[in-house]
Order: sequence, then C-alpha cells, then structure tokens
Amino acid sequence: MARIGYFLSCEEFGPRELVRQARMAEQAGFDALWISDHYHPWVDAQGNSPFVWSVIGALSEATSLPITTAVTCPTVRIHPAVIAQAAATAAVQTRGRFVLGVGSGEALNEHVLGDRWPPAPVRLEMLEEAIEVIRTLHRGGRVTHHGRYYTVEDARMYTLPDEPVPIYVSGFGPLAARHAGRLGDGFCTALPQADLIRTFRDNGGGDKPVQAGMKVCWADSEEAGLEQAHQLWASEQLPGQLNQELPTPRHFEQAVSLVTEDMVRSAFPCGPDVDEHVAGVRAFLDAGADEVYVQQIGPHQDEFFAAWSAEVLPRLR
Repeated sequence: MARIGYFLSCEEFGPRELVRQARMAEQAGFDALWISDHYHPWVDAQGNSPFVWSVIGALSEATSLPITTAVTCPTVRIHPAVIAQAAATAAVQTRGRFVLGVGSGEALNEHVLGDRWPPAPVRLEMLEEAIEVIRTLHRGGRVTHHGRYYTVEDARMYTLPDEPVPIYVSGFGPLAARHAGRLGDGFCTALPQADLIRTFRDNGGGDKPVQAGMKVCWADSEEAGLEQAHQLWASEQLPGQLNQELPTPRHFEQAVSLVTEDMVRSAFPCGPDVDEHVAGVRAFLDAGADEVYVQQIGPHQDEFFAAWSAEVLPRLR
C-alpha cells in the first residue's frame, strides 16, 4: 500500500505551528512527514522560514512519524560536513526514522553568503561530491577529503545512528533524474510524470523508493481555495529554470505577476471536492510514486485534517 504523508511548509509557517501540524497529521492518519528546507520563502506573503534542523528536533519528540527533508541543498550555503552532522543527529533523534532528501538548490536560498551561484551542470557535480562527503562521514572514523569543491580535514562523526542515513535525491528533469538514479537511495519529485520516474528507475534507481510532493487548498469553495493558492503559491507555475535562478522573494513576486488563476487552477486541487483531492494523489501514484506527501496551502489546517481524515484518506486506502 502506498504511503500518504503530510508536507510541512517552512515557507508558510513558524516552528511551533509546524509541530502542531505534525501532531494533527499523525492523529489524522498520515503515514509520514516531508519538511521543506529554506532560508527565504518564495514570496513575502508566505511569511516564514525557520531553521529546519531545529524544527526536526522538536518533531522527533512531538510525533512518531518518519521525516524526510524535501529537500536540503548541501552544497553552497551549508558545507556537506555540517549537513552530515545535522542528518546524523536527526536520525538518532528520530530513532532511525529520518531520510535526508537532497537537491542542487535554488539561488533564493544559497546566494545569501555572497558565493557565486554556479550553472546547473556544476551544481550537479557539487551535489555528487557533497553526497560522497556525507556518506563517508556517516561510515565513521576519521575523514580527510580534498575534492574539487569541498575540503574536510581530520573530521569524525561521534553521534551516529545504528544504520547509515538514507539519502534521497530530487530531480525535476531527465538529467537530474539520471543523477538521482545513480546516486540516491531514493528519489524525490514534485511532478506526476511517469517518464521522469521511469528515467530514475532505468538509470540505477530500480525499485528504490520514489517520494512525491503535491499541494492542495481545502476550502469552503473552489473560488476561496483558488484565491489562497494563487496568492501564496503562484511561483509553482513559473517555467523553466526561474525557480532555480531568481535570487530573492521580491524577484519572485515580480515574476508571479504573470501567473494567472487559471494556471494555478490546473495545478492544485482547490476547494471541498473530495473527488478532486483523491484524483490529485492518484495522479502521482499512477505515475509510479511510492509515497505522496500533501501540503495544505493557507491557514485552514484544522479543516483540512478533519476532511482528509474522514473523507480523503479512506478513499485512498
């Protein structure tokens, strides 16, 4: 049976609210948690961006659900040796129920220290080396690494879980999916595209887990849900490489002025129609995802969890 999880949005909510939502997700019958890792929200209207590793520590005591970062960039803003320590601690805190989801990142989060934002092929090379550094440190012992992008000098991880932390790699196009198949213990995506998942599986992914994230906006009416989704998440409909290249929320606000409500309507189930919400999840399952993580857009979290617990999750099971 496919796993249906809840997607905690660090862009929309502060740390205490995220913990509250995680508790509600477990009570509602969700199987696991995804949590985003950002330095900035996409647009100012979202309004938050807590430090994800602090939130994960709180989640480990608040729920028993497995947790995956969706996704962490271990290449520019934070050195992979530091991410290795954070992930190992999270795995110990959650008693082995932690997955490190990684990706090549966005300028929105990674430019903040003034480092050059490299082109996509270089970012993928950096991600591959970062994964190597993390896995080497997680094996224990003293590590010295002099690579093309990263240096580690005589480092050792002392707090380690019993088993290595699984590393799932994200991908939004064929090249990234091929890299994920070769490098990852699993795959993270936000697209219900069977071809993309097949590319991952045909390039080393095999039967490794595929996680997918989606957004919905449960509301009293389709119009109310659409208005909320368009205000907060129109950035999801920006084409091409814009999501990776724009550096600040202000730039995203300028770009999303071109995104219409009809474009958002086609992307997210909005409103109280149970059939639409079920169909949204099934699109990912039919594309080959093993786990689907659902994010409720906007403030009506209590109504969402009540409706999904009573009406949507039973339909999916």
